[in-house]
Amino acid sequence: MKKIIKNNLINIGFLTYYELLFALMMFDTFNKETIISSFIYILFSSFVITLLTNIFNEKLNRIFNYIIYFVLSIWFAGQFTVKSFLDSFFSFSMFGIADQVTSFMGEVFKAIFYNLYGIILFFIPFILFIVFRKKFDFNILKKEKNYLLVYLILIPLSICSYRLYLNTKKNETLSVYDLYYNINNPNLAIQKLGVLSSAYLDIKRSIFGFEEKIKNIKEVPIEEKTTEIVYDDNKIEFVLDDNTPEVIRSYIENTTPSKKNEYTGFFEGKNLIFVVAESYSEIAVSPELTPTLYKLTHSGFVFKNFYVPYYLSTIGGEFQALTGLYPDSSILSTWRSGNTSFPYGLATIFKNKGYNTYAYHNNSGYFQDRNKYLKSLGFDNFKACYIGLDINCEIWPQSDVEMIDKTYTDYIDNKEPFLAYYMTVSGHFEYTFNANMMAVKNKDLVKDLPYSEKPRAYIACNIELDRALESLINKLEEKGKLDDTVIVLLADHYPYSLSLTEINEISSYERDSLFEINHNSLILWNSKMKTKEIEKYGMSMDVIPTVYNLFGIDYDSRLFAGTDLLSDKDGLVILGNRSWITNKGKYNSTTNTFSGEDSSEYIEYINNIVQNKAAFSKGIFTTNGYKYIRENN
Repeated sequence: MKKIIKNNLINIGFLTYYELLFALMMFDTFNKETIISSFIYILFSSFVITLLTNIFNEKLNRIFNYIIYFVLSIWFAGQFTVKSFLDSFFSFSMFGIADQVTSFMGEVFKAIFYNLYGIILFFIPFILFIVFRKKFDFNILKKEKNYLLVYLILIPLSICSYRLYLNTKKNETLSVYDLYYNINNPNLAIQKLGVLSSAYLDIKRSIFGFEEKIKNIKEVPIEEKTTEIVYDDNKIEFVLDDNTPEVIRSYIENTTPSKKNEYTGFFEGKNLIFVVAESYSEIAVSPELTPTLYKLTHSGFVFKNFYVPYYLSTIGGEFQALTGLYPDSSILSTWRSGNTSFPYGLATIFKNKGYNTYAYHNNSGYFQDRNKYLKSLGFDNFKACYIGLDINCEIWPQSDVEMIDKTYTDYIDNKEPFLAYYMTVSGHFEYTFNANMMAVKNKDLVKDLPYSEKPRAYIACNIELDRALESLINKLEEKGKLDDTVIVLLADHYPYSLSLTEINEISSYERDSLFEINHNSLILWNSKMKTKEIEKYGMSMDVIPTVYNLFGIDYDSRLFAGTDLLSDKDGLVILGNRSWITNKGKYNSTTNTFSGEDSSEYIEYINNIVQNKAAFSKGIFTTNGYKYIRENN
């Protein structure tokens, strides 16, 4: 009995070591519910491990113990390393986008090297079992094994205790209860539930699936403004198929459409150049080094409170920008397949308006199946490296200037209006003057800046983007097309390979690691319009509805998670861990704190809206939701 109790205490100690070390290395804050949740689950896990490593003969017990602790060390060390590389924790749903990692193996090995100290720390329990193997006694006599029957009671008792504790938080929004039963957000789950509990959830949901439910709420009515013009709703007449999934039907029924406004049709008939810029951030913009970006960000529509929430690197950012939906790692692989119906996709909509549409990318067009998901959005004319784009594809990263110079002739002489989509790559990490060819190309322009190497190299990369836009604008002007062309540009994500300290070296204000690190500029510009500043809060998934309204496109605002930034609807920014920002304040989901006037009703209301947008977005992909909508022609 003493051996079994001793082994159980060792398991509790090592599991506590894992969770505590991980929390100390990864998070700035702790809260009581996280500590309690983690500890109860540690007890449950220790009972299971003790049972599995004491029930057989000594050799098998020891082998099982080695296997279990090797897997635990790999899991904790892997989460630590993946977070440092992708700024997101690992979940099994990420296997669908694994080539994002395998295509950058050089950076992966560097991430492992830079984080080797943490990896070693997480392997200490496993190492101790090997080095001091004679000190750990797994030779449990037959009569002693009878005591293991107690664990058949302790295991279900501990999991019942865990669920009873979760139920004490049942009425709290984004609580440990919500994360365990109602919400799928691996990043927040790890921070609030602990690594062990969130790993169990991830495995279970990967095998059996999981769908969030729509909250049956009605949006707070917008205060009517006194105006001579009464605007119609941005909606179309349609019916839902009898087989429409409940998540789609409920979202539509619980969402109030936005209204048309004074800017509806403002750009109707004009050409559109839509750019998602790799790792672009306003911190790289200056009148001296990036004058074109400076001009575009300080004229046209100027969005003062625009954010690009980070979610799984480029594919998550491009997803938000092109679909108007909220990203989830479990649906990005489905999006990649190109099998989802997108009748309201960017190119499809503009083709229906008589536009010629084109898409370009100056890295491999096959990477992450970009050739497939762009086609699902209606882009039939796609050029990229190894798919018809005649640029130097052997350097890294490739040149945005070269991409523009090799593609503008495809559309610039068209009599019909055109839509040209660009996904750039010149701003990609790693930001050094050794391996990054765009940083090397523009090195002399930044050599005297009073910053460390990585921020200077980052600015050098964005000079290439600036020169590409300058070239494009000059060519449009030479052909007499500039006044009839609208340029939209947003980032896929902030430059996450820069540390917060490096970002703040070149930021005009001190940014925090949760909210302001995602603050960015949205370019929405036409040479003939007067500058219009917009104070409303907005994010990447709002861009598509905004563009559709500006171009006078009939669309239904209830079929997107994003909202027209120029409409009368309140602005909302949703971050990757379900934190959010509105005009009333900032809500931190990890600490459950709100910076504005404390109103539990308001916080719950916005959290419900966030959950509905996430559930609807996922439902579109898991059920191919748009196919159930039948327009009344």
